Amino acid sequence: MKIGDKIAGKVTGIQPYGAFVELEDGTSGLIHISEIKTGFVDNIYEQVSLGQEVLVQVVDLDEYTGKASLSIRTLEEEKQKIPRHHRFTSDRHKTGFAPLGQALPGWVKESVAFLKEKKKA
Repeated sequence: MKIGDKIAGKVTGIQPYGAFVELEDGTSGLIHISEIKTGFVDNIYEQVSLGQEVLVQVVDLDEYTGKASLSIRTLEEEKQKIPRHHRFTSDRHKTGFAPLGQALPGWVKESVAFLKEKKKA
């Protein structure tokens, strides 16, 4: 088992902070309440039940104890295709910082003139 693996398991215990899951490979793990679903979970008992079969993703793994931190939320979010917002970029122009470098001397002159005027007043 490694981080990112998707494994089936069975809920063996539920606490207010999360659900314990026995995985099919014999190891155990915890689904923290924040990893049950996207959004706020007020009552974990309404989301999972004892004996429920769940598909989880390994978020973290303690190799020393063999226990895993698990998530159902990551699999839920994976199913939803969130549109990627495009931001302005000058990648296609390949200009980089050149326009700023060209404008800098003018900005410095303006700033010096402004400060000299302010000092006189």
